[in-house]
Amino acid sequence: MAQGLARYRRLIPSSGAPIAVILYLLMYGVYGSRAPSAFSLFGITTLLDNTVVLAIAAAGLTLVVLTAELDLSGIGVIAIANVVVATTSGAGALGWAGSLVVALAVGLAVGLLNGWLVAVLGLQSLAATIGTMIACEGVALLILDAPGGEVAEAIANGLTGAAGGVFPVAAIILIGLLALWLLLARTRLGIAIYAVGADEAAARLSGLNVRRTRLAAFALAGLCYAVAGYMLSAETSSGDPRASDAFLLFMYAAVAIGGTALTGGAGGVFGTVVGAGILTVMQKMLFALGVAEFYTSVFNGIVMIAAIFIGNFSAILARRQRRPA
Repeated sequence: MAQGLARYRRLIPSSGAPIAVILYLLMYGVYGSRAPSAFSLFGITTLLDNTVVLAIAAAGLTLVVLTAELDLSGIGVIAIANVVVATTSGAGALGWAGSLVVALAVGLAVGLLNGWLVAVLGLQSLAATIGTMIACEGVALLILDAPGGEVAEAIANGLTGAAGGVFPVAAIILIGLLALWLLLARTRLGIAIYAVGADEAAARLSGLNVRRTRLAAFALAGLCYAVAGYMLSAETSSGDPRASDAFLLFMYAAVAIGGTALTGGAGGVFGTVVGAGILTVMQKMLFALGVAEFYTSVFNGIVMIAAIFIGNFSAILARRQRRPA
């Protein structure tokens, strides 16, 4: 099995990530040229605060996509986590820690359910996760049927802004996310995720447990979605069962822009985080340029289409990389 894992170690770097970094720097430069405050601590902190929820959610989706599966349940988990925090952390009895535990438990449960449906029962991931997404959104509406609630100050103030007035809290969270990714990507599970997505049959012949790998990927994704919902609560200081609806397309766009192949087996969380940053800074850049909202939507569509090409380009490079093996 060790030899089977070793052949996939070279797949860990994301071939599309450098392109995403260049695109991000170009957009940020244009944005900063029209809004000098973009380079201030306040501007950087605001930008990162606006990025972190999408980045965490898309990072979870990346783990599933790397195994050549799809997951639409993310927005449902985010919605439940958001309303749970809004109804239990402030005026509720759980506080910030208790609401976090409940949110993580929900995310893990949904992730394990998705993994069981897909990896064990063999259902199509698209169909299975549509079902769990709808169910989760229904549960969120049962908990909180309209925008409202109260988020504990420890969450709203502690997870936004700048720590000590000198360093963005969102930057610390994103650095922690990337550090965890670097650790995971070099473990047996991380390499197995790449192997299963790259060639399921070969991975199985190498001794990998494909079912267990996909189950773990969905479970970890569920935890990421829960954390994203927790961060959304910190950003909005309230709950809204519909607040996560807009994230679904942007999650997939962030994954693709970051260079992760939607066919699985190539890419990584680093590129996805950069992709989320691109989508965020793009909005600010267009606003600073005075682009009308209609054209902003058109530009979003063009970027998302381009993201698919980037993802396909990444997949082609990955196949060429594997060919000599």
